[in-house]
Amino acid sequence: MKRLLITGAAGALGRAMRTRLAPLAETLRLSDISDLGTASENEELVQCDLGDADAVHRLVEGCDGIVHLGGISVEDKFSKILNANLLGLFNLYEAARANGHPRILFASSNHTVGFYRQDQHIDATAPMRPDGLYGVSKCFGEALARMYFEKFGQETALVRIGSCMEKPSNHRMLATWMSYDDFRSMIECIFRAPMLGCPIIWGVSNNDSRWWDNSHAAYLGWKPKDNAEHFRAELDATLGKQDPAAPLNVYQGGNFVKDPIFPET
Repeated sequence: MKRLLITGAAGALGRAMRTRLAPLAETLRLSDISDLGTASENEELVQCDLGDADAVHRLVEGCDGIVHLGGISVEDKFSKILNANLLGLFNLYEAARANGHPRILFASSNHTVGFYRQDQHIDATAPMRPDGLYGVSKCFGEALARMYFEKFGQETALVRIGSCMEKPSNHRMLATWMSYDDFRSMIECIFRAPMLGCPIIWGVSNNDSRWWDNSHAAYLGWKPKDNAEHFRAELDATLGKQDPAAPLNVYQGGNFVKDPIFPET
């Protein structure tokens, strides 16, 4: 690609992908509402509020692909989620429609299905069961992306990210963990595929304990290699015996199922 846009580039996942995705494009355009530090040789840094439609239009202009990691990534006040995750996403898709339909990776979430139990194994056809306002915003995002695909042909990979970090930090993540390297290889497959469509892809490594079936997206050629099972002994030693009745160990969304709805005042 000539220019790849990464939104949310100042966040933890954005920072992790910043160097890993550099070989995919001649130029990385990195965007966030927060400080992005100093640009490397092949980087463009753009501070942008996703709620500003004109700014988002300028942000997308000239981009061949978009890795959309931007927005609120935890449960929060609806007004914050509304601006970043709903209005901001609409602005992004309108900007993409006006600028040649660059292929998009939309960072959705496992919290679209958080109320499934951990003893249930599901695929992309399972009905949504969001566990909070954040999860609802990702359900909206998936529906919006699907409409833009059906109506305008805008291709999007709907990646329901589990827990993408250096290593799992609790026993739930033995099922949900996705390594940075596996995410990078997924992104490569998404932008390399001759035809993408609008598939749901579970963002999870090759974990022995995983709950999600990605067989429907096998045509992309993505084969995650890492396995959270390597961290089980370390977690057992540091966290000790787990309460099997705790939401963290019962629901796929973990503690998000019990998070309160945050008041606006």
